[in-house]
Formats: sequence, structure tokens, C-alpha cells
Amino acid sequence: MVYRLNKYLRTSLMLTVLLPSLLVAAENAPPQRADGLHIDPVGQGPFYYDTAEDMDIRVRVVARGLNHPWSMTWLPDGSALVTEKNSGTIRRIINDELQDDPVQGAPQGAVVSQYKGLLDIVVHPDFANEPYVYMSYNKSLPGGNEAIAVARGSWNGSSIVGTEDIFVGQEGTTNGVRLLFGPDDMLYVGVYVTTDNPEPNFHTDIQKGKILRLSPDGSIPDDNPFVGREGYLPEIYSYGHRTPTGITMHQETGEIWATEMGPNGGDELNRIQRGGNYGWPLVSLGRSYGGAWQSERFQMEGTLNPVAFWVPGVSVTGLTFYTSDEIPQWQGDLFIAAMQKGQIPGTGQLVRIKFNADGDEIRQESLLGDLRQRFRDVKQGPDGRLYVLTDEDDGLLLRIEPAGK
Repeated sequence: MVYRLNKYLRTSLMLTVLLPSLLVAAENAPPQRADGLHIDPVGQGPFYYDTAEDMDIRVRVVARGLNHPWSMTWLPDGSALVTEKNSGTIRRIINDELQDDPVQGAPQGAVVSQYKGLLDIVVHPDFANEPYVYMSYNKSLPGGNEAIAVARGSWNGSSIVGTEDIFVGQEGTTNGVRLLFGPDDMLYVGVYVTTDNPEPNFHTDIQKGKILRLSPDGSIPDDNPFVGREGYLPEIYSYGHRTPTGITMHQETGEIWATEMGPNGGDELNRIQRGGNYGWPLVSLGRSYGGAWQSERFQMEGTLNPVAFWVPGVSVTGLTFYTSDEIPQWQGDLFIAAMQKGQIPGTGQLVRIKFNADGDEIRQESLLGDLRQRFRDVKQGPDGRLYVLTDEDDGLLLRIEPAGK
């Protein structure tokens, strides 16, 4: 009886000590997947849609069989390069034909798994004179640790050669990394956070939860906002982000815009300002994975508010402004790839946002939801059409074009 009582007291004491940390862990832990929906493979198409701006569109399947594609870019000859996250390779598409042989294997030391691998891809803004292809990936470090990395290689007309790292992040930086050449021809790098702890975001001596600004060779520009400022890494351009899942440039204004994924809601669309503080997680419009509000407040002095936000979240990722006259009703609109709504698989969509002259959201439309895919990236191609990637085992490259052409 005494033994049982002592055992009970010891167990109670352990629970008293451990319960708060267990509750925090449960609150921040990713949710269990809701896999009750049956999702059929996407057919051959083409698919036709009415749209809110009175313009019928046609969606064609350009390529299928991609292994969780993550990003795409185009070469001057009109061919496209697509990264495959899970295989760690770069594939080429010529005249709507996916080539069998990759143009680049995984960079040396790349970590390739379900959640990590080869990520974003961009080309040098002066490609004619500097034929470099840039790629971000997850890299293995000595001692079993990992970090993000940005590599570049030279395009020789048929493949990428001489690939070398130009930037390796701090130990512990991992998962997604977005790349953008801005209006100043500098390379902007969005670094994810993989925890809801406030420490990684507001501490300005670490790279997590930041957008970095680098020179094309990977060095730190002298005119970065925090160069020479004590307590700040000189490569930081903006901070207080959770996961900058997409980054693009407004062609008319030169502004940098970025999407940011919250844990369970609170996804954001932000205009990125030099030295800006975006507040996460002390300021959030979303909920944690366990369901409680992520933050006690939605706004805070000294932080910048989002242009748009989503509750429940739609898992925003890649984004692009549409500038072509192929679909004139969409000129100036922003398109965002979104993977799932409210933590339910098979609910991905392409989001279209129309703005007024002041850059305020006035309309929002959901497209392609019936395909029930995880939409990972969206870009405008050199032909003026929109191209969309689906992050699936049988990943697709889709093209959106006017129905009548």
C-alpha cells in the first residue's frame, strides 16, 4: 500500500512538472492529417472555366510525372527548367515536352527527403553575359547537421555545369528557401522558420524568419540596411517573418512582395520594406496548430501589417503579378499558389487578387480547386500565359490561357 501510494505521488509530481511543457508541445505540434477524402488523378484535359472577370480560360497539362516539383524558370530560348524537390534534380521542358534526362543532379551534400531537397530556381538577370542558374537546397553539414544553401552553375546550352555553393546558411536553417532577383539585381533569399517559438524571429543575430539580401556572387552588399549595426546580421533585409513561402517583384513599382505561411491560419501577403519588422509571432492573425490564437494581439507598434491574410489558412506559396495582355482582364492582378485550405488535403487552389489604384485588395477569386492539387508555384511564362506547378507524387505543369486562342 505504501509502495503504491509512493508510486502515485511520484507519478503526480512528474505530471505536475512535465504537463506544462507537454501542453506547449501539443499546442505547437503539427496536426494529424485528415486523409478521409478520395482524390482522383488529374485527367488529360484540357479543362475549361468561367472566371469572375468575364473571361473564359483553358487549362492544359503541359507535363506530368514530375517528382514533387517546387519551382520553375525560363531560359532565353523559351525552354523551362523545373526543380524536383524529392529527386533533387532539375528537368527541362522544350516545346511542351518533358525531357528524360535531367540537366542537373542534386548539388553535392544535398539532403533529399519527403520535406527537403532541391527547392527554388532563378537565372541571373543579365543572363546573356552572366549565364548563371541559381538554385536553393537543403545541405548536409559535418557532424550530421543541416542548413540551407544557395548554389549557382553555368548554363552551357544543354546542361548546368560547374555548380558551386555561393551561400550556406547558419546551422539549423532548413526546409524551404525562396529566391528572387530584385530591381537592384541583388539576390533576395527568404528563410523559413520551423518552430513557433518567438526566439528565432525577433532575434536579429540569426537567419531564421528573415529575408536576406545578397550580391549575385553570394557576398553581402555594403548598402544592406543593417550593415555595421550591432546585434544584426548584415545580410538581413527584413525580419519578423515565419515562413516566406513565395517572393516576387511588382514590375511597375519595383516593390518586393512575399507570401508568408502561418501555422494553422494567419497566412499573409506582405509588401517587403527595407529593414521592416513583420511581427511574427508576437503579432499574428492566425491560430497555432492546436487551435488557440497564435498571439494575444493582431497589431503592434513598430511592425508592418499584411496586405491580405487568410483565416483559415490556405497554405500560400509561390506568387506572381500578371502583366500580359493575353488575358487583359487579369492585367495587374496577383496570383498565389495555395496548397490546402484549413489543413484539409485536396483543397489547394490558385488565388487571384485584384487591387485598386492604392494597392488595396478589392476582389479575390479561387481557381482550379476542382483539380484538388497542392499548388506550389505560379509564374508568367515568356508567352504571356500563366504556368502552375502541383507538388504531388505525379506532379503537373499546367498552362492557363484564353479559351478562344
